[in-house]
Amino acid sequence: MPDISTKAKSFGESVIRAMTRVANKYGAINLSQGFPDFDPPAELLDAAAAAAKNGPHQYAVTWGAQNFREALAEKQSHFMGVPIDPDTNIVVTCGSTEAMMAAMLTAIEPGDKVIVFSPFYENYLADAILSGAEPICVPLKAPDFSFDEKELEAAFAQGAKALILCNPSNPTGKVFRKDELEFIAKLADRYDTFVITDEVYEHIVYKPNTHIYFASLPDMFDRTISVSSLSKTYSITGWRLGYAIGSARVIEGMRKVHDFLTVGAAAPLQAAAVTALSFPDSYYESLGKLYQGKRDLFLKYLDKAGLSYVRPEGAYYVLVDVSEFGAKGDFAFCEWMARDVGVAAVPGQSFFKETIENFVRFHFAKKDETLKAAGERLLSIKEKWASRTGRAKTAR
Repeated sequence: MPDISTKAKSFGESVIRAMTRVANKYGAINLSQGFPDFDPPAELLDAAAAAAKNGPHQYAVTWGAQNFREALAEKQSHFMGVPIDPDTNIVVTCGSTEAMMAAMLTAIEPGDKVIVFSPFYENYLADAILSGAEPICVPLKAPDFSFDEKELEAAFAQGAKALILCNPSNPTGKVFRKDELEFIAKLADRYDTFVITDEVYEHIVYKPNTHIYFASLPDMFDRTISVSSLSKTYSITGWRLGYAIGSARVIEGMRKVHDFLTVGAAAPLQAAAVTALSFPDSYYESLGKLYQGKRDLFLKYLDKAGLSYVRPEGAYYVLVDVSEFGAKGDFAFCEWMARDVGVAAVPGQSFFKETIENFVRFHFAKKDETLKAAGERLLSIKEKWASRTGRAKTAR
């Protein structure tokens, strides 16, 4: 029988989604895969109910329903500070996952090099393989996850065609500073490189940090493909409504790639989501405060449990250092934690190109009562680990 492709054999399944299955297997509180356990805004649910009853029920325009693109263009023009034409600068996709893949297939030729910061969201390396690109990983160094300017320029100098920038960052929670973004922009201009941004956490940023859209920097709009989605902002990860924003020439090509990948995003959900895209600025301010409260609540439990972590500046993840356990932050440790402690996390190894064995990732996009329950369970993690290994609890 014929063999499957080399591409399909060259990467594994999603570790994040696998940990959800582990959480379900052991009845653990799922702080691994990043989705909320609370409802979207009531106005959005009402709009979805109306769309389910009244339609539209057939295909929308392949690259996004007109009213959805118009509402999205108005909202993003406001926040990004650049004019966005709904007819030439937007393609609507089946989640930001597809938007990133379509962006890669549009910008990249097989054999091109793509710069990826490490740690990274796990999809990026798979996207590089599927698009035939060679990834060049540049480390972000804890505790602030800054990059070395010389290392980054050396990566550009290898002839990279694009750089992938996740900001705010999954899994680190880093929000890139203006000077960092300006340095990347300088290199992108010098070496004539695309920058493909993943900005799905654009509205989940903790003061005093601020999110700066890369496309809003001087002369960067034409070389930036801005990828995002409605999933995190409106707590609708299952709706799979993503998009990309870019120059007309890029979006023209990307629309063709998207058409043959998925044809189009769900028409009734686009119709319903127009309601959310019209929310006032106060919604986004409240969203940031909501998640800042959840972050602070969960970090208090980590402090009480005596666990070390990197304080997130944005997004809704926290990397916890488990090196004091004498265990690797790998799948086996996370499976033990799900089974014996009752809390599921993601092994840190799945986010790093280099050998990093001391982190696991939790997310805190949960109801306060869920976070409290998980926090209470984590208070016993050292005792349970010591009992398992027969060693005394590690002193902090």
